[in-house]
Amino acid sequence: MSPDADGPVPSQLRSLALQSNAWPFQEARALAERIGDTPPAKDSVLFETGYGPSGLPHIGTFGEVARTTMVRHAYALITGQPTRLFAFSDDMDGLRKVPDNIPGRDAMAAHLGKPLTAVPDPFGTHESFGAHNNARLRAFLDTFGFEYTFVSATECYRDGRFDAMLRRVLEHYDAIVALILPTLGPERRATYSPFLPLCPRTGRVLQVAVIARDPDAGTIVYEDEAGQRVETPVTGGRCKLQWKVDWAMRWAALGVDYEMYGKDLIDSAKLSARICRILGGLPPAGFAYELFLDERSEKISKSKGNGLAVEEWLTYAPPESLSLYMFQKPKAAKRLFFDVIPRTVDDYLTLLQKYPQQDAAARLTNPVWHIHQGEPPALDVAVSYSLLLNLASVCHTEDARVLWHFITRYRPDVTPETAPLVDTLVGHAIRYYRDFVKPAKQYRVPTPAEADALRDLAETLKALARDADAEAIQTEVYEVGKRHACFADLRAWFQALYRILLGQEDGPRMGSFIALYGIDETIALIERTLDGRAP
Repeated sequence: MSPDADGPVPSQLRSLALQSNAWPFQEARALAERIGDTPPAKDSVLFETGYGPSGLPHIGTFGEVARTTMVRHAYALITGQPTRLFAFSDDMDGLRKVPDNIPGRDAMAAHLGKPLTAVPDPFGTHESFGAHNNARLRAFLDTFGFEYTFVSATECYRDGRFDAMLRRVLEHYDAIVALILPTLGPERRATYSPFLPLCPRTGRVLQVAVIARDPDAGTIVYEDEAGQRVETPVTGGRCKLQWKVDWAMRWAALGVDYEMYGKDLIDSAKLSARICRILGGLPPAGFAYELFLDERSEKISKSKGNGLAVEEWLTYAPPESLSLYMFQKPKAAKRLFFDVIPRTVDDYLTLLQKYPQQDAAARLTNPVWHIHQGEPPALDVAVSYSLLLNLASVCHTEDARVLWHFITRYRPDVTPETAPLVDTLVGHAIRYYRDFVKPAKQYRVPTPAEADALRDLAETLKALARDADAEAIQTEVYEVGKRHACFADLRAWFQALYRILLGQEDGPRMGSFIALYGIDETIALIERTLDGRAP
């Protein structure tokens, strides 16, 4: 990150960061205190995010990587120490069920229980189903420009990277099992083992009891599915670990310093931290984030399909707005549904416009600093997303050229060529209008008293100069509302305008909207409404 020419030098910026109350800096300071002034022996502070490649990356994957990246960047600024981010794929997990959205589902059933990297790729593009989904993960992360190192569990198990720690698990078998058993039901306790051997005959990951073990030789004995006793080394990819022990072993083997996880994994993280210490490792600093809720305030579930996919968000909004959504209150449960998109986009645009006017300390608390890793773009945001939505709504159009006609008349210097962000927002707004606003529009006929107020508004607008700015128009709209006792307050006045003129519950700041749409066009809209013609 390079400071502004007139901004603080890095040492001053670091000093401000040490005082900032933005949550990534709070996390970074706690991690810096834990690690101290000397970087770890591995020469970099290691951040990690986990991914289960039985399915495609989803919005939770994005959130975890985006938030971790924000903390990583804050840590690098505060300490100056080198950092790395591992995007770790648990691709040695056994295939538990055949996904619904893949070709050749019947053929896939023959591979249930095998490691994902041993299951043929049903799409025929990669050497395995795990490799296919790993490639999708990397492409997904690359789309957003994340800086990371991809790490495969299968490769770590097979190439010996985990061997020393796997033998240590075997050496501390009894202590680890003693921690795990109280968390299991009676039936599971009877056969539990931290080790899941890979059957050399079927290739499946086996959930079987360990009959004997030899820590010196690094082997275990188990009974396979055919009832035969098998002795196998725990190293070299011949066994993998149950996930809580696997998590702990990975922390110890790789030297992970920081990892986020959902609130539902708090107890698992605590248990894995105890196991990590048994193995002689230091568990990472953790950050438990809240889970997302759907439109009914129920927890989002991949199996239920009641959430909002990344692709869906990006259909209606730029990726930076999704990053802002992830930045805001990560420890609070939040609704993640389509109706949060417009407000989030406008919040992002407002924060982006505020940034150049802020002092250095305030900039570090502005989410756009964290979203853009200290270098937010300097953009002229000529119109808000909500204004574009309402412009599309009142024009009843899905044609970008119609919206641009009003935008360039309002701001002649703003064109698709000079304002690519606005052009992008126009496309997003049209799609959102088409899919959500248009189907929900319900106009209300004005009462006689409301009709009088609308006539008053039309006459007031006629008296205004045609180049009146948004503030002047907004003042006159306020005054009209105040003059009519049928409205309990100005909020009731604006709600009436939204419902009668736009056919929706909420709407834009009327002064800005009228300035964009045009005074004469607004007068015509009011007159059509009063005449009983379709808006």
